[in-house]
Amino acid sequence: QVQLVESGGGLVQAGGSLRLSCAASGRTYYAMGWFRQAPGKEREFIGAITWSGGLTYYEDAVKGRFTISRHNAKYTFYLEINTLKPEDTAVYYCAVATARSPQWPPVVWGYWGQGTQVTVSS
Repeated sequence: QVQLVESGGGLVQAGGSLRLSCAASGRTYYAMGWFRQAPGKEREFIGAITWSGGLTYYEDAVKGRFTISRHNAKYTFYLEINTLKPEDTAVYYCAVATARSPQWPPVVWGYWGQGTQVTVSS
């Protein structure tokens, strides 16, 4: 059973930075991704990285402020958010794709974390 546990969320002032972590159960994956869901909105895709680190992807809305990285030995991947804005307030989810996909980024994410709340105050 794959388990993903997010951490690192909290209340942050606008302009600050935050790093979210996602600890995955000890196995390799094809790709790891981050999503977020703001109040009253649908969940949106942020970006992804392959286990090898050879490929990354970011949605245009977050390019330049969001960075996804991974630490394979710790089976952990990260989402760093800089220059936080109130509109970044959301529940952030990590997910993994276990099977290689012909598309990049993958469209099928098999396992999800429970989410971590990020609240940005103005």
